[in-house]
Amino acid sequence: MEKVTRENCEKLNRFEHIIAKNADGTRLRARRNGKTITSKRELNQFAIPVKYGLYEHSYITERTCLMWEGEE
Repeated sequence: MEKVTRENCEKLNRFEHIIAKNADGTRLRARRNGKTITSKRELNQFAIPVKYGLYEHSYITERTCLMWEGEE
């Protein structure tokens, strides 16, 4: 598992949250749910759409990427 950054956000597909836990005590897992959204003006901005649980959707952004680890 490696930290999510702007440089490696394109190749990562599965993610684990560092703080949030599931009901059984394991780390919250999420998977990519689309293409990474990048900004043309602000080069350090990105958003990775992810899905976790049965119906929950969210984005991993440059602000929240410190709380996530990813793998290919």
